[in-house]
Amino acid sequence: MAIRPLVILPDPRLRHVSAPVTAVTPEIRTLAEDMLATMYDAPGIGLAAIQIGVARRVVTIDVSRPAAEGEAPAPREPMIFLNPEITWLSEETYSHEEGCLSIPDYYEEVERPKAIRVRYMGLDGEGHEIEAEGMLAICLQHEIDHLNGVLFIDHLSRLKRERVTKRFAKQAKREGA
Repeated sequence: MAIRPLVILPDPRLRHVSAPVTAVTPEIRTLAEDMLATMYDAPGIGLAAIQIGVARRVVTIDVSRPAAEGEAPAPREPMIFLNPEITWLSEETYSHEEGCLSIPDYYEEVERPKAIRVRYMGLDGEGHEIEAEGMLAICLQHEIDHLNGVLFIDHLSRLKRERVTKRFAKQAKREGA
């Protein structure tokens, strides 16, 4: 398992639509392992392959509760989704503060459907379906957005989106100079 560098806004790769996974190959398994290692190292609760520069429809998630001060770490509960597709969204919505490993240290309230159903392929090569609500539903929607070239800031007002985009563009320019 290798920790890979994260793709950071304003990198245009974050706007690419990722290609489907056609078969569970050793390369896909390695990609998923590397994504989990990168996600845990960041630390984050979700990662799409495009966030490490690979335009494939692979998502890793672990929404298990982190250990509080003085507690033993909770067991990890990694989940891997290949070609995830939302097949149902609840009408009821939920607003939650989101952040993104590709937009470091920026958080905003985002309103999303409270519950969803997702069809996906597992590393076993079989089709699966999961119903999710709460943090898992939010995380799945956020990461599936990444696969389609959509960032959580796209759910904000145009003014907020432009502000954060300009901020990260200036930062990238300073670091590249």
